Amino acid sequence: MIRVLILGLSLLILSCKETTSEKKVSSKPETNLAPEDSLSVVSKQAEEVKLKSLDNLSDTTFIRLADYSRDFSYDLRYATENNFMKEKVYECGECYLRAKTAKALMQANDELMKKGYRIRFFDCYRPRSVQYIMWEIVPNPQYVANPDKGSIHNRGGAVDITLETLEGVEVDMGTDFDYFGKKAYHDNTDLPEKILANRKLLKETMEKYGFWSIRTEWWHYNLGSASRDKIAEFEWECDTVQGD
Repeated sequence: MIRVLILGLSLLILSCKETTSEKKVSSKPETNLAPEDSLSVVSKQAEEVKLKSLDNLSDTTFIRLADYSRDFSYDLRYATENNFMKEKVYECGECYLRAKTAKALMQANDELMKKGYRIRFFDCYRPRSVQYIMWEIVPNPQYVANPDKGSIHNRGGAVDITLETLEGVEVDMGTDFDYFGKKAYHDNTDLPEKILANRKLLKETMEKYGFWSIRTEWWHYNLGSASRDKIAEFEWECDTVQGD
């Protein structure tokens, strides 16, 4: 009889352990995503949360464009040595603009994206300290604004841009950025039809949303209302974690 009782207790204990084990297994959430897919979803959600809205900002507030849209591309040349000065004059590449400039650019970019293109930036807001460096190298107001008067770049209302396809292929505009010569002029029609068409697409789209061009540079656009804004002197901080 004692042996029967001991055997019965042993079977009862084993049964309880199996039940507990089954409960632990069944308590895990079911998912069809592989671990790396789950991480991608979390990362995507985090990116969406990070985007900010321009709706409640004053038009003259300075913002970092990347915080408000991910639809643009960047090749910020003055944060590299690939520019007419052959030296890096920004510690890191960032695109800061007045909120009203950013809004107009987003509208222009939305229209371009429907046609298979997007805006790529060469330069945005520019500290006046950098304007003085440029003026020392090219003291010609056809290309570089006199820093004593200030550029619209220094006011957060000018951009240097080009077009690229949605796949990231830069569109042929006939010259590189900061080419100082007649080949870069808007009124130079002695160029292949495709290049003229590319420049026309950019120019007409930008003008539709309040920007105007300058004759000597196909890449430069000023927001009309920004010419009356104050010159800004700030320099942005670099994110050392990202290695900018």
